Amino acid sequence: MERFGVSPRRSLGQNFVADPNTVRRIARLSGAGPADRVLEIGAGLGSLTLALAETGAAVRAVEVDSGLAAALREVVAETGVHRVEVVEGDASKLDFSELLKDSDRWLLVANLPYNIATGLVVDLLHDAPAVSAMVVTVQREVGERLVAPPGSRARGIPSVLVERQGTARVVAKVPASVFRPRPKVESAVVKIERHPSERAVPLPPETEARFERLVRAAFGQRRKMLRRSLAGLVSSAGFAAASVDPAARPEALTLDQWIYLARTDS
Repeated sequence: MERFGVSPRRSLGQNFVADPNTVRRIARLSGAGPADRVLEIGAGLGSLTLALAETGAAVRAVEVDSGLAAALREVVAETGVHRVEVVEGDASKLDFSELLKDSDRWLLVANLPYNIATGLVVDLLHDAPAVSAMVVTVQREVGERLVAPPGSRARGIPSVLVERQGTARVVAKVPASVFRPRPKVESAVVKIERHPSERAVPLPPETEARFERLVRAAFGQRRKMLRRSLAGLVSSAGFAAASVDPAARPEALTLDQWIYLARTDS
């Protein structure tokens, strides 16, 4: 970082993995190989980028910081790795349909900036069907929320929305000591595999929108019973039709129960 005159920016949630063994492990967990196209977000100075390039995969590395993007291009040129493209851009504003248009199957492998991780994962699962799987390093607490099953205290909006689109699990833990600067929290590597089309439960767009609206409304008042948090959205008859206890809290419901509720009339 000193060589290029750059430093991590707290405003962008930047913490860089500085341990070669860790980035190689993440690349290995992704399963990427020569036949794959990999999207990396928050590439920084390229430690994970280079580890992914070693697998033979084609890597499209996105970095919002112009100074880091320029430095990464130099690093890529100096190391002589092939099939790496550096894209300068803000992942929260990119047109992913355009960015990913040259293939219908991408892997997202990234040490995600802390300040955008949860929203970006949920948005990409919803809006970027070309991303077939994700291997993302996030804060441990975020990872626990992404994979939390029904009944778990960590269960929340991201848990349900991720489960709607795929299967998520924690595949590794990452200590704070491998990051620069060192964060105050530990991290986890979460792998999310999108449901194959034959396993997905198709819903009309209006029902899909209602599903998300119910989930957000209920967890927005998670201490309340569903009959109160969903008042005006689901009637007593609707709870009965979906076989959902109106006295339950939102974390108790399974994905199927949320889908049943979405299909009922208010």
